[in-house]
Amino acid sequence: MSNNIQYDIEKDLRYLTLLSHSFPNVAEASTEIINLQAILNLPKGTEHFLADLHGEFSAFQHVLKNASGNIKRKVNEIFGNEIRDAIKRDICTLIYYPEQKLELVKAQEQDLDEWYNIMIYRLVRVCRDVSSKYTRSKVRKALPADFAYVIEELLHERTDDLDKAAYVEGIIDSIVSTGRSDDFIIAICHVIQRLVIDKLHILGDIFDRGPGAHLILDMLKGYKDWDIQWGNHDILWMGAAAGNDACICNVIRLSLRYANLTTIEEGYGINLVPLATFAMETYKDDPCTVFIPKMSGGAEEMDAKSARLTAQMHKAIAVLQFKVEAQLFRKHPEWKMLDRCVLENIDFERKVYVVDGKEYEMKTCCFPTIDPNNPNALTEDEQALMDKLHHSFMMSEKLHKHIRMLLSHGCMYSIVNHNLLFHASVPLNEDGTLREVNLYKDRNYSGRELMHQTGMMIRTAFQADSDPEERLYAKDYFLYLWCGPDSILFDKSKMATFERYFLTDKTTFKEEKGNYFKLRDDERIVDGILDAFGVEGSDRHIINGHVPVHASSGEKPVKANGKLMVIDGGFSQAYHAETGIAGYTLVYHSRGFQLVQHEPFTSEEDAIKRGTDIKSTTQIVEMSAHRMLVADTDKGEELKSQVADLKELLYAYRHGFLKEKR
Repeated sequence: MSNNIQYDIEKDLRYLTLLSHSFPNVAEASTEIINLQAILNLPKGTEHFLADLHGEFSAFQHVLKNASGNIKRKVNEIFGNEIRDAIKRDICTLIYYPEQKLELVKAQEQDLDEWYNIMIYRLVRVCRDVSSKYTRSKVRKALPADFAYVIEELLHERTDDLDKAAYVEGIIDSIVSTGRSDDFIIAICHVIQRLVIDKLHILGDIFDRGPGAHLILDMLKGYKDWDIQWGNHDILWMGAAAGNDACICNVIRLSLRYANLTTIEEGYGINLVPLATFAMETYKDDPCTVFIPKMSGGAEEMDAKSARLTAQMHKAIAVLQFKVEAQLFRKHPEWKMLDRCVLENIDFERKVYVVDGKEYEMKTCCFPTIDPNNPNALTEDEQALMDKLHHSFMMSEKLHKHIRMLLSHGCMYSIVNHNLLFHASVPLNEDGTLREVNLYKDRNYSGRELMHQTGMMIRTAFQADSDPEERLYAKDYFLYLWCGPDSILFDKSKMATFERYFLTDKTTFKEEKGNYFKLRDDERIVDGILDAFGVEGSDRHIINGHVPVHASSGEKPVKANGKLMVIDGGFSQAYHAETGIAGYTLVYHSRGFQLVQHEPFTSEEDAIKRGTDIKSTTQIVEMSAHRMLVADTDKGEELKSQVADLKELLYAYRHGFLKEKR
C-alpha cells in the first residue's frame, strides 16, 4: 500500500479508533464489509411522494395503506389467475383495514378456521414478496415483537420444500388453534403496509381546508421513515405557533371560510368562544353575506343559525387580520408591501375602494370596528380578543408538539436520489436567472442558499438561544413567507383576499404568478435550477406541488420534457371540481417513476364493506434502462463510503496501527 494511504491512516487514526469500538477486530470488520456490499446489490427501495394533503385524513390514510395502488398491483402479480378478482379485492381490503375487515368476516364466514388457514398462507405470500428487496435485518426491525419469530420463519421457509412443508403447516395450524389468528393477521397486514413503501416524502401543505391535519400528523408520528418540505399552509400554522398574530388570524379565517373548525377546536383545543361572542355582538346587524362559507362541508351542511354565526366570526377575524397584517407591513417597509395596507384605501364616506386614483365599487362598507382616521388600529375589544386567541395558540401543547415534528422532519428543500424536492417556487428573474431576495437586513440570497437560509430563519423563531432581535424578526417573517411577492412559498404579485371579499370588479382578484411558474415548462430553465442546486445525473428532476394541476382542462403534471413533475392534483375536496381529479401521488421504485392519478375517495366504510378502492390511473413517467439497486442511490453512496472506511480499518489492524480486540 502506498505511503499516501499510510499517511491518511495516521491522519484518520482518531476516527479509526472510534470505529474500532464498533468493529473491534478483522473478523467483525470483514463481516460488515460483506454485509454492506450485499446490500448495495439489493433493488432500490420504493419512495412515495405526496403533496398538498390539506387535512384530508381519510384519503391520505387510504393512499398510505394501499401505497398508491402498489399493494393491489402486488396482489394481482402474485396470484394472477389463481383466484377470482373478488377474492383479490378481499385480500387488499384486509391488508388496508385488517381490524375492521376481520369483524365483517367473522360475522359472515361459516368455517372460520378454514378461512384463517387459507388467508394466512396468502398474506405470507404477499409479505414475502414485498420484503424480498430488504435484508433480513431490516425486515426483522419492521416485525412486531409478539410475532417476530413466527413471521420470520414463515417468510423464509417455503411450502414447496417437502422437508419444510409440514413445519410451515404446523406453524399456521398452531396460530389458528391457539386463537391468535386475528392478532397474527393484523400484525402481518401492518408489516406489509410498512414494507411496501421504504420512504415517504411529503411536499408540503398538511394543513387547512380539510378536517384532519392533526390526525395526519398523529399518523406520521408512528410512521417509520418520512420527511417534509414545508408548504405555505404549514408555515402559516408554524407562524401561528410562534406567536405571529397575523398568522393566527389567517389560520382561523381559513378554517371559518371552509366551515371547518375540527383541527382548531378538537385537534388543538383552541378556544374560539371569545371570537364567537365578539362577532355576534359586533356584527349583529350585519348579514355578513359574503362571509357565508361556500365550500364543501360549509353552509349547505349547516343550519341557518350556524351559518350566520360562522359568517359573523369569519368577518370579525378577517377585519382583525387586515389590521394586524398592515401593522407588520408598516413595521417592515423593506418588504415593499405597503400597498397591502388595504384598509387605508377605503373611502368610508363614499364607500369606494381607491387604488392609484381608480375607484372600485365595494360589496359592503359595514366596518363598525374601523376608525377611518386610523384604520389599522385595533379597538379595545379587538385587542382583548387578539390577546385571548394568542394565548390559546401559545398554550396548545399538541399544536407545539406537531410543530416540533415538522421542524425535526422538515426543511425548505431536499435533494434525494437526483431529485430536487420543494413545495412551491424558486424565485427567478424574467430571463430565468436566479433572483436575489432580501432575507434580513443586508442579507441577500438566491437559489439553494435562499432556501437554506430561509429554513434557518424559520428555526430561529423557535430557538430560545437565538439573538432576540433576529428571533423577533423571524417571527414576523412568517407573514412574508405566507404572502410576500418574493417568498419561495408564494411568489405572486399579491394575495387578493381583501379584493375577493369586498370588491365587485373581478379584475382586482388577479394574483400574477412569479417567473418560476411562467418559465417552468422550459427544460433549459429547469436544468439551470438543477445545476444551481448541485443536482447531478442524467435522470435528475424537480418535484413540487403548491399549484393544483387542472387535469380537466388538459394540463399535464409532467413538464420541461419530463424533468419537472407537479404532483398537486387537488387532494382537498374544495379543489375537486376545479381540477377534475382528487390528487396525484408519485411512486419511484427500482424500475422507474409512476405517477398515479386518483379519483375521489368515497369512505373508509365503503372500502371495508364493499371492497371499494380509490380509483387510480397509473402512467409511466420514466423507466430506468436497468433495475436500480441500492448502489445507485444516495444511501448507496453512503454505504460505499462506509465500506471504504472499514477497508481502511482492516489495513490499520493488519499493519499494526491499531490492535485487535477479541
